[in-house]
Amino acid sequence: MAVNILTLPAPAKLNLFLHIIGRRSDGYHNLQTVFQFLDYADTLKFYTTDDNQFDLIDHNSQIPRDENLVWKALTALKKAYEEKGIGQLPGCSIELIKRLPQGAGLGGGSSNAATALVGLNQLWGSHLNSTELQAIGRKLGADVPVFIHGHACFAEGIGDVFTNITPPTPWYLVVKPNVSISTAALFSHPTLQRNCSPVTAENWQQQKVANVFEPVVCDLHTEVAMLRRALLEYAPTRLTGSGACLFSTFETRQAAKEAQQQVPKELCSFIAQGQNRSPLIQTLTQ
Repeated sequence: MAVNILTLPAPAKLNLFLHIIGRRSDGYHNLQTVFQFLDYADTLKFYTTDDNQFDLIDHNSQIPRDENLVWKALTALKKAYEEKGIGQLPGCSIELIKRLPQGAGLGGGSSNAATALVGLNQLWGSHLNSTELQAIGRKLGADVPVFIHGHACFAEGIGDVFTNITPPTPWYLVVKPNVSISTAALFSHPTLQRNCSPVTAENWQQQKVANVFEPVVCDLHTEVAMLRRALLEYAPTRLTGSGACLFSTFETRQAAKEAQQQVPKELCSFIAQGQNRSPLIQTLTQ
């Protein structure tokens, strides 16, 4: 019989800005960005089983099991443990409860994978350290390592070289337009700015920073452009990641709530506060 022994959040993230400072020889881009977490998350429940079998319960995302990043994380970690010569692993069933919108630039899938890696590693005896988990996560997705890292950071490289920082933790109104955005199409778009002047972890807040994907997304999707203009009437607003979500920054939850009341009801929106320590790490250390 399955027994629930661990429940962990898989929080959203925001890119407070996102620059491309050049192309790499391997075809990737050199990025600079700031990651900050939100107190708004999916949930993963880990159940031990007595039959040494593994399973994923996912009633929300409609992603086939073999394509789900949670299942890929479980498979990759299981292989890493086997390569270390660690014996029979206890069976486990993971239930994924989705709250974050998909394809939103909030890192939901990557966060799910990170929480799966961290949670399973703990259940199996913590034989891998954070650096080893991040190396596994990097093969699953570029944003997975930051969720394992678990602290707000200035990120460089392909977004996986971290310098911890402590930016302000305001309230955010996050809104997802009803559009589907192809990250690959954005990276190959001819008007995408790829030569931003480098900033640093120490001075980025004093520089004029932006999200280089924002003008491209707004040009390709009039719904995003119109929503951005509407939100700018209430607060500074920016695209996160490669979209589609926009986030507006407020000093109080009440101010964010008042702006949310003006958002069309058919759009997905939520209010959350910035977190400089990931809710995943906070939960594990409680």
